[in-house]
Amino acid sequence: MGFTQYILVTGANGQVGTEIRRIASAFPDYSFTFLSREDMPLEDFGKMKVCVEARPYDFLINCAAYTAVDKAETEKELAFKINAEAVGHLATLCRNNNIRLIHFSTDYVFDGYSRIPYKETDATNPETVYGASKLEGERLALLHQPDAIILRTSWVYAATGHNFVKTMLRLFGEKDEINVVNDQIGSPTYAKDLAAAVMHIISSGQWYKGIFHFSNHGAISWYDFARAIQKFSKADCTIHPIPTSAFPTAAKRPVYSVLNKNKIQQHFGIQFKNWEDSLRECLREI
Repeated sequence: MGFTQYILVTGANGQVGTEIRRIASAFPDYSFTFLSREDMPLEDFGKMKVCVEARPYDFLINCAAYTAVDKAETEKELAFKINAEAVGHLATLCRNNNIRLIHFSTDYVFDGYSRIPYKETDATNPETVYGASKLEGERLALLHQPDAIILRTSWVYAATGHNFVKTMLRLFGEKDEINVVNDQIGSPTYAKDLAAAVMHIISSGQWYKGIFHFSNHGAISWYDFARAIQKFSKADCTIHPIPTSAFPTAAKRPVYSVLNKNKIQQHFGIQFKNWEDSLRECLREI
């Protein structure tokens, strides 16, 4: 490359931000700045402007989000402020400062009634406040920075942070038997693979704006996922499959949220690891 390009990563202590930090040293042509929620609160638009304009950044990877799906049902204003309004401000700053924006979205923008993997062009219809706030964030990102890339993903987990894998490992240590829903189908995404995909896009020298889907390969239920975590971690715990109706939550979960990933593969040549291989790798790290 011959010259350094500057990358700003927001929400740097989250699962994806942490994984980008871990692989940053493999990209010596780039200079990274990692900002946590404390460094750059998304509710403070003045501070946001100062942070984004502190250096001549070439890329901004926005890993910051409000992700408490159930809590969002009663914290609608806060969810929309962080997942939508703040994203619009970030996108405007990116456009005004000629920064390329990569922003993350979610399978929750769909209602989950499909039976075939969702394409980027399929109709959105979120059934939760969280999903609606993320969909509005997509709209504002592309409205204010039409050159942005939005990566929709699903069932994200990592060796760090709060996620299904960590929760299962904790429960295996505390209980002899647990119940896990078996009628919600999706694709797990290892945050490390998502981080690698982002850096693949940035370092490819190609830039295709718009919405793309990314997850690991394979479609499973939460019950299947829990069984695999148990098997690979050799935990001694009985797991019972239960219907969603037996496990009520404040926010409705999509019954089916598998994402079609052909577009990102065709545009950027990204390859997908099987969910089982990635899960094994994550458990080794834990």
